[in-house]
Amino acid sequence: MKKLSKKVLATTLLSGMLILSACNSDSSSTQSESNANQTESETTEASSENESSVIEPIAINPNIDADAEIMSKGPYGETAISASTLELSVEDIEKIREGNYKAALVMHYAGNDWSNAQINGLEATFEKMGIEVIAVTDAQFSAEKQVSDLETVLARNPDIIISIPTDPVSTASAFKRAAEQGAKLVFMDNVPNNLAHGEDYVSVVSADNYGNGIAAAEIMAEQLGGEGKIGVIYHDADFFVTKQRVEAFEATIQEKYPNIEIVARGGIMGPDDGLKVASAMLTTNPDLDGIFGVWDVPSEGILAAARTAGREDLVITTIDLGTNVALNIAKGGSIKGLGAQLPYDQGVAEAILAGYALLGKETPSYVAVPALTVTQENILKAWEMVYQTEAPQEVQNAFNNK
Repeated sequence: MKKLSKKVLATTLLSGMLILSACNSDSSSTQSESNANQTESETTEASSENESSVIEPIAINPNIDADAEIMSKGPYGETAISASTLELSVEDIEKIREGNYKAALVMHYAGNDWSNAQINGLEATFEKMGIEVIAVTDAQFSAEKQVSDLETVLARNPDIIISIPTDPVSTASAFKRAAEQGAKLVFMDNVPNNLAHGEDYVSVVSADNYGNGIAAAEIMAEQLGGEGKIGVIYHDADFFVTKQRVEAFEATIQEKYPNIEIVARGGIMGPDDGLKVASAMLTTNPDLDGIFGVWDVPSEGILAAARTAGREDLVITTIDLGTNVALNIAKGGSIKGLGAQLPYDQGVAEAILAGYALLGKETPSYVAVPALTVTQENILKAWEMVYQTEAPQEVQNAFNNK
């Protein structure tokens, strides 16, 4: 019995040792796999970090025609410099990143596609430059609110302010204080009164608004077959770029199309006035063949007025490619086409110019992005050019089912 017990014990001990050995082997294998996975994960993360830290030169969309003629002049009659000529090198960006700069975006209005695209272009470009955007304000077309917004922003000592003055007169002193405080000012479209380029502000960036006005006139004339009666709805404010649009539209019609007569004109103070002004215009002139709207949001009001009056045949052209007008164009509705700005790339250009100022580089007083003619035929490609993303699905569906 004792001998048998010893054999059993020996066998039991041997089995236990084998099991322990196997467990240790499995544990070592699992640990090795875990270490390998961790190493692979760390390598992937390190690779991703290296990729995200790669610095590349910054410029506007290379698909924009760099040789396109720009018809607009600057606020003081300056010849435009194309935004396609602007660029920050890798060395430039590295120097800017060392400064830990801050920027504020002081908008006149932030409730439409144009403003949102500008903001997106600015924020994306500033991120590449290592510049923190500390504020984005919306004055809602109120000069008083914009002055208040500026005062609030200045308390945070931004190095850069990008803005579009709501009113060039009543906001001028506030922008002058910002310049005196040391902020680099880059303006969209308009310049406050009595501010000097190179002393008070870096540059002004806009679309080729005159060129876009011409585009809207040419589409109108083509749709009317070169003859008819039309109305013009203009911006009744001291706003440099909207004046250029209307001037270009009316001059093109009057000089090139003598059989098209402008028989009615009406002014709007804000984007929501389009319906009221267009309704009155159609009541007074029921035989109108077309109406030009100074930008897309009030033109949505023109469209609503035409529907109410039972005038689905009315030809409408405008400026700016917003979602609602794009949808109507894609469907083949009353809005037949427009001249489009390229707001995302305008934002990129504004950020580059701010970078020039931080580096002490010379800056042009007026920079413009070429005009873009948009009709049903090119609506989807135009959207991609304007916003650097695919058109909303509803616009794609409308175009594909036209």
